[in-house]
Amino acid sequence: MKLTLRIWRQAGADAPGRMVEYPVDGISEDMSFLEMLDVLNDRLILEGQEPVAFDHDCREGICGSCGVVINGRAHGPERTTTCQLHMRAFRDGDVIDVEPWRAKAFPVIKDLVVDRSAFDSIVQAGGYVTAPTGSAPDAHATPVPKADADTAFDNATCIGCGACVAACPNGSATLFASAKITHLNTLPQGGPERERRVIDMVQTMDALDFGGCTNSGECVAVCPKGIPLASIATLNREFLRASRK
Repeated sequence: MKLTLRIWRQAGADAPGRMVEYPVDGISEDMSFLEMLDVLNDRLILEGQEPVAFDHDCREGICGSCGVVINGRAHGPERTTTCQLHMRAFRDGDVIDVEPWRAKAFPVIKDLVVDRSAFDSIVQAGGYVTAPTGSAPDAHATPVPKADADTAFDNATCIGCGACVAACPNGSATLFASAKITHLNTLPQGGPERERRVIDMVQTMDALDFGGCTNSGECVAVCPKGIPLASIATLNREFLRASRK
């Protein structure tokens, strides 16, 4: 495959950025999108140019480190992580725009790399259970209804990639916070701190330059792990419940 990449290049947070065009050739349809960027970077290094900076780690769709906006869509044309997007999703001769997450709360560090530490701050505000539990308990020690277990599991799959924020027209982190809160508040282990957790996490989210949620659904459409929109309804219900006490 022969492609034309238009990639956002920005030397640092305070530097101006611009789209730079790069032709690439010999791309296999079986390559992942990040492997294609590796091919480009190998060429740039051999030519004495600065390689394109982008985030990655496991490259297995698990860690949530990768993430770019591809042709205007977070993670690209398929509902998966950028590292699991393969070049067969494109056609020979395509022009592909590659940009970083666009959100005030995710400032650009360099090129396609953004600072997502705001997510860490939200989790640190209450996305945990403080009670010491010692070693792992037996699976049947605390009975959990299957419906609750399924809901908690569905929300625990959130990998914090930030695609929901990048896709949201308001730059909201509500789907991310909803997944963390629904996961813990649904389980009995998270019950004792459920009210403090939801208040602290929502207040932290609001203080970190994230926008407000308008339930537009763009976040759900791009989430690679399929966090449901119902999670946002759960967060709203939990927040109202906690606020009234």
